[in-house]
Amino acid sequence: MSPGLDVVRTALAGTPAWVVGGTVRDELLGRDTADVDIVVDGDPAQAARAVARAGGRAACFALSEEFGSWRVVARDRSWQVDVEPLRGETIEADLALRDFTVNAIARELDGGEPIDPLGGVEDLRAKRLRMAGPGAFADDPLRVLRLVRVAVELGMEPDEQALRGAAAEARGLYEVSSERVFVELRRILATPHARQGIETMGAIGATAAVLPELEELRGVEQSRFHHLDVYEHTLEVLQGTVELTTTGAATHAETLDTAIGEHGEQVTQLLAEPLADEMTRGEALRWGALLHDAAKPPTREVRQHDGRVTFVGHDELGSQLARTVLTRLRASERLRAHVAALVRHHLRAGFLIHEPQPLSQHTLFSYMRRCAPVEVDVTLLSIADRLATRGDRAQEAIAEHMLVARQLLEAGLGWHADGPPRPLLRGDELAAELGIATGPRVGELLEALAEAQYAGEVLTREQALDHARKLSENI
Repeated sequence: MSPGLDVVRTALAGTPAWVVGGTVRDELLGRDTADVDIVVDGDPAQAARAVARAGGRAACFALSEEFGSWRVVARDRSWQVDVEPLRGETIEADLALRDFTVNAIARELDGGEPIDPLGGVEDLRAKRLRMAGPGAFADDPLRVLRLVRVAVELGMEPDEQALRGAAAEARGLYEVSSERVFVELRRILATPHARQGIETMGAIGATAAVLPELEELRGVEQSRFHHLDVYEHTLEVLQGTVELTTTGAATHAETLDTAIGEHGEQVTQLLAEPLADEMTRGEALRWGALLHDAAKPPTREVRQHDGRVTFVGHDELGSQLARTVLTRLRASERLRAHVAALVRHHLRAGFLIHEPQPLSQHTLFSYMRRCAPVEVDVTLLSIADRLATRGDRAQEAIAEHMLVARQLLEAGLGWHADGPPRPLLRGDELAAELGIATGPRVGELLEALAEAQYAGEVLTREQALDHARKLSENI
């Protein structure tokens, strides 16, 4: 039970009110929830303020002027209460206006049996997702995406009528605010069934409305080294990034173990780190997977001399496209930059299979410096990408990539934990010692010293000065 519910009962004692929607649904499913949804037969603003006072001066603000709903958030964010006015003359009439039958269940605030006029309890038992009424999607087209999200979050199966209704109203998503769309997409991608969610979105026409860049990947054929078109390849890479957080159940568990090995716990901890927009690094990695090849359609060419399909520059153009997509969805700058970096650098690890093995410290330094702060994340993306590329000589290429990725992961995890080497000299000190002006030349020398220090070739201030003098003479 959410601690917020106890606060609500104290604040609204004697007020005609009901617990509704996801709160009752999750209670019946035995799922913990910090969110409480309340309907009051009265003024929701007044009720919300009473809850805020009872909750120790919790934050209280209007959530929707159109629907008259308010939100109260605990000061420590341990619970959240949404208060809505009663729509219709009775709670049963209110429930009939909701999205799905499993969300159209209520309970009186003081307890009692579920109020279930539409059979939502039975649908929960059957894991069946049905519309609460024929106008469910027309009333709010965002419910087209919510159908997908609820299905993948709760492991439910939409019935045929719900799927047809969603498909019929999918174009309405063009008119829904980007912020609301992003919340649903974020939650779809955060589930273990993210690929299934994207596939359902495509089947009902939602992808074309909210992620047209993904829809445009359908049917884009690749070279003989790929066994799938760009769209299906992207979904397989997405699935791979999902499995990186549950490697024990991964399709390529043995191959993943070759790359990750004893670093599995460190990788899991890194992917669990909060990043931005209520997302972890692991969830942001799924956005990188979804968008990593988004620029392949405009960069596709067929070489005349051998007929090979190429996508030259799709990494750089894709980085810009990823930023454009996330800007349109009103994502934070931190998430935009993170995903854009994943897309920009997703090919770098693959290029390193042509370097002498094992990789030199200088090569590792260059990779870390170029890819930071996604040095570990993008290596993981490259693993998922490589495993989803199984055309000609796939097994040989996968084995080569995993050996490189293992080295990059070990170095990357160290870089993530400790950062680059602490400089032995400041720029002004170096300039003074060498008798040169501060400027780009000093910056080049400092970078060269950092690389030499990372490689273990420079350990002291005196060695750094000597090394810098020799470099300066050659510049």
